[in-house]
Amino acid sequence: MTTPQYPPTHRDEVRGLWLGVLGVAIFAVTLPMTRLATGTVAAPQLSPWFVTFARAALAGSLSILFLLATRSRWPTAQERKPLVLALLGNALCFPLLLGFALRQVTSGHAAVITALLPLTTAALAAWVLHQRARLGFWVCAALGAALVVVFSLLRAAQQGQGFGLEWADLLLVGAVVSASVGYVFGAKVTPTLGAERVICWVCVMALPLTVPGTWLTWPAHSVNLSAWLALGYVGVFSMWAGFFAWYRGLALGGTLKVSQTQLLQPFFSILAAVPLLGEPLEVVTLGFALAVVATVFVGKRFTAPTRPIAPILRGVQP
Repeated sequence: MTTPQYPPTHRDEVRGLWLGVLGVAIFAVTLPMTRLATGTVAAPQLSPWFVTFARAALAGSLSILFLLATRSRWPTAQERKPLVLALLGNALCFPLLLGFALRQVTSGHAAVITALLPLTTAALAAWVLHQRARLGFWVCAALGAALVVVFSLLRAAQQGQGFGLEWADLLLVGAVVSASVGYVFGAKVTPTLGAERVICWVCVMALPLTVPGTWLTWPAHSVNLSAWLALGYVGVFSMWAGFFAWYRGLALGGTLKVSQTQLLQPFFSILAAVPLLGEPLEVVTLGFALAVVATVFVGKRFTAPTRPIAPILRGVQP
């Protein structure tokens, strides 16, 4: 990918922002599509294990074609370790934990928890990539986490499960941490390897695990067509094509500016769940999502800006 002009032109900024919104919209549909693919505890469809392996295997197959068509070089020895950590976080742990969680809670519920992803990614980046963050950032991070905990406790109490965290909430927290690890270590090699090639090599390196995993977990029972279509979406778009729009948007319009479009992601997820899953629009869920997004927006103002031309991931889930 060629390096865009810096500072970006107005035309590049506009194109970058629209590509950023497109990437965020693609990723936001991951939650309802994953729930549609896995089904619920009462009406299971595809196993979360199968969805995890199959979506990465599908993306890996497409990645091979892309890398061959673009005559991409092999990753160096220094680039392989971050790529393996990105593989574990984004290709395996995040979709697996998300799949099991979405069998128990709605995608709107999950959208509130995963809205913390930008803050957890920034916190990990401050540690791993030595990016600076002022006290205000950590205050906002703590406030956002507290809001998520309160939301989870209230939902558990409303559903008659007692005033405590649900098991699905712990799975979602694990998914958020896993995605953050993948984003940050993928970001470490993005400047040298190239934005699109990072996700392609992650998917290709996962194939020795995902291909046999797909074969071994292939469903033995009949599955609705809608579940297969949802699997196709998370494999082609959530795990692969969405990153192309997102990375290109960051590079064209500037990382700092375009990354702000991710604040729309929880609301896209909640809205997409209405026609796809028939989930109602709940005022409490929307209110908590708005509050968490507000802490993310304010918290990002307390982090040191990065160079706009660096196509670094900013906390968008695959």
